[in-house]
Amino acid sequence: MTAYPSWTPAPRPGIIPLQPLGFGTILGRSFAALRQNPKVLLGFALVVQTVSLLVVTAALVAVGFATFGRLATLQAGTDEFEAVLAGSIAISGATGLVLSLAAGALGVIVQGIVVSEVAQSVLAEKHTLGVLWGRVKPVAWRLIGYTALVSLIVLAVLGVLVTGIVVLAFAAAPAAIGLAILLVLAAIPLSLWLSTKLLLVPSAIVLERASVFGAIARSWHLTRGRFWSTLGIVVIISLSFSLLAQVVSVPFSFLTGAVTAVITPTGDPGPSEIITLLLGTLIAQAFVTLIQTIAMIVQSTAGALVYVDGRMRHEGLDLDLSSYVDRRDAGERDLPDPYLQHVGREMPQRWMPTSPPAGGWAAPGYPSAPPAPSAYPTAPPAPPAPPASGASATDWTAPGADRGA
Repeated sequence: MTAYPSWTPAPRPGIIPLQPLGFGTILGRSFAALRQNPKVLLGFALVVQTVSLLVVTAALVAVGFATFGRLATLQAGTDEFEAVLAGSIAISGATGLVLSLAAGALGVIVQGIVVSEVAQSVLAEKHTLGVLWGRVKPVAWRLIGYTALVSLIVLAVLGVLVTGIVVLAFAAAPAAIGLAILLVLAAIPLSLWLSTKLLLVPSAIVLERASVFGAIARSWHLTRGRFWSTLGIVVIISLSFSLLAQVVSVPFSFLTGAVTAVITPTGDPGPSEIITLLLGTLIAQAFVTLIQTIAMIVQSTAGALVYVDGRMRHEGLDLDLSSYVDRRDAGERDLPDPYLQHVGREMPQRWMPTSPPAGGWAAPGYPSAPPAPSAYPTAPPAPPAPPASGASATDWTAPGADRGA
């Protein structure tokens, strides 16, 4: 034990310590926001996901009945049949595209609510859905615009590639197949790279009030130097929930098939068998929707924490957050939003090394502790060597001895 101060971790007023975060901290605390405010986050996200799923399914079924139902009154193989079939496919595809974009818009609003909640959880604050929506509402159209922009770019690129492959297939089918395989393989790392570099766009839009293109630039900058750890977090969370969804859905599928086989051994289903099949499918879909909703919340939380970590590393956001917490706890009110302070400020690297230096870490504002005194006395210095052979004995005297007679 010494009287010198030693380095201690930064305080954690909320779900994370106010210092740059490690890989394990971000991954582990990605579930913290859901545990802290499940009624708001999970309840709101479940309602949005369920309504979106029901509306999209009902609309697709209605459009399918309205368009493909005409084919029953036409003779197969005729020009009219082919025209109606092509029109039905086009209308159904366009409807599915529009509804998918609408569902994506609702999904990005959920992400915005999660980002706002995580930002407050870092400061140990817990708000209602109305307060969180009040923070997201001014930038909601930017979130929707970003989603629409990404979707349109992806569709345009896919359209060009598919058209090129189809044209090539008429000239050389094997070459078209090989090109399609190469493009699919190349799309996997490209999509992972882009999704990682753009992971922080919703956080920048919600917390900084950035424009769409400004948020893209901010996400690109804040993931600099942290790409692989961010990619690892995204992949681990995605794979974990994907496997969990399969584990849940596969037993329901087997169970529904077994029950259907027992009830209808002849293979001619009646109304009760159809109801049983639909009920099993709906239950499985309900569990899958729940898992997907939790996955969206956890993924959005991870993105918000990566954003906070990036700003603490590059811009010293931890200093602004600590100042806000201190002033709030001291009783001050109407404090400025710390996430809007010093946006884009460049700070030198200030995070602690992974291993302590000699003498230990010093607390901020204190000099490094001097080395502790040894518990054992220091050995006396060795006496000098005696004179070489041939020298007189009186030419050398041991230290401390008296010279002369």
